[in-house]
Amino acid sequence: MTPQVGEAAPPFTLPDASGQSVSLADFAGQRVVVYFYPKDDTPGCTREASSFRDAWSVFEKHNIKVLGISKDPASSHTKFIDKYQLPFTLLTDAEPCPVALAYGSYGPKTFMGREYVGMSRHTFVVDPEGRVEKVYTKVKADAMASQILSDLGLD
Repeated sequence: MTPQVGEAAPPFTLPDASGQSVSLADFAGQRVVVYFYPKDDTPGCTREASSFRDAWSVFEKHNIKVLGISKDPASSHTKFIDKYQLPFTLLTDAEPCPVALAYGSYGPKTFMGREYVGMSRHTFVVDPEGRVEKVYTKVKADAMASQILSDLGLD
């Protein structure tokens, strides 16, 4: 079930690319963008990550943290971060992807007529009090960062 605007954001603790634990609670009092994406270094995921990178100065100016979550391992995240110079944190939600499940971002999908279970491209903005402020379940990868900033009146 996807969390709705106004609800408490599901708490989580996941490892980052260097193996350090990162919790949503670490950012209490700050706005946080939590975005789920299928796979490091694929075309759509690269466009989405690059959109956050390219708008990074605006996110930083407003003290907004960005956390990207996929089921990729730390080694994959490290390569992805290095290759595209990503300034934000990527986290690993390993199978069975409990955090993505809690956010309604992991489950049955269909691609080219084939059904499988995978990560959905969803984005959430969590307000400084830990409540869901914005929910994006129809994400345009290359415009996600600018869409968030526009919706928050920060562009």
